[in-house]
Amino acid sequence: MRKFAAVDVGGTQIRVAIFNEDSSKPILEKKIKTQGDGQTPVERLVNVLKEVWPTDDPIDSIAIAAPGYLEPEEGLVVTAPNIPGWVNLPLAQILRDQFHVPVYLGNDANLAAMGEWKFGAGKGYKDLLFITVSTGIGGGIIMDNQLISGAHGMAGEIGHVVAVPDGPMCGCGKKGHIEAVASGTAIARYVREKLAEGVPSAFKPGSSPSAKEIADAAKKGDQLSIDAFNLAGFYLGRTIADFLHILNPAIVIMGGGVSMSGDLIMKPLMASLEEHVIAKEYVTNMRIVTAALGDDAGLLGAFALSLEK
Repeated sequence: MRKFAAVDVGGTQIRVAIFNEDSSKPILEKKIKTQGDGQTPVERLVNVLKEVWPTDDPIDSIAIAAPGYLEPEEGLVVTAPNIPGWVNLPLAQILRDQFHVPVYLGNDANLAAMGEWKFGAGKGYKDLLFITVSTGIGGGIIMDNQLISGAHGMAGEIGHVVAVPDGPMCGCGKKGHIEAVASGTAIARYVREKLAEGVPSAFKPGSSPSAKEIADAAKKGDQLSIDAFNLAGFYLGRTIADFLHILNPAIVIMGGGVSMSGDLIMKPLMASLEEHVIAKEYVTNMRIVTAALGDDAGLLGAFALSLEK
């Protein structure tokens, strides 16, 4: 039976797992901090792979879910925010030279979409849209049982469509993207700005509550917190309507911490979505659900990438 190594690299931790081809349950898994012990992140990745590498059976390939902008066909990390030194990094070649097996590379949000499609909430669907709403907004698109990756592997940057022309600055340096008005970061900024303006709230003026704290306050009836989620939901619904018009998926899967706030985000999102679609048929039989895999989506997506190769 074939075995595969799957890797999920983030700014905080690296997770690796060994899978048999017939099961989505890893036979071995380990996670370490991305930085530390005087080693580069690449050195730490190589070392943890060596730790889990089986001595009795060969590994067929390594697949990596990595953040940032990539050239998947070249195996190149163009730039990965929050990982020092990962600029024009030939990561696939480095690991091929070390382990002598094929190495595949994919954007972490795109591969999370693959994970949900193969093993999670999207199982059984051939056309789906995956959106993760947390500190930022990302996602991936599966159409006709294929990940849409684009000419250079950079398709699916859902968080960087314009929601508010000349709106707030996005983390990418451009203005008005959906990430800048509907992410957890954006929700927290909105509340902080309104507190500075003197809007009454359960939070003290000058405080900087997190999106999670704002969600908790909203559930207790704090109007400013409710307004923040209503605004984020409105923008998300309008943006998803645009994607429905382009892609017409059978299911939309929502992941990330903000999506976990339930009706706080989903009620205004659905109201906005229904308001902005050009025909009710776009939503009549379309499901919108919460992601099923949580933090495992990227790791399982890397495994799914191996299975697709």
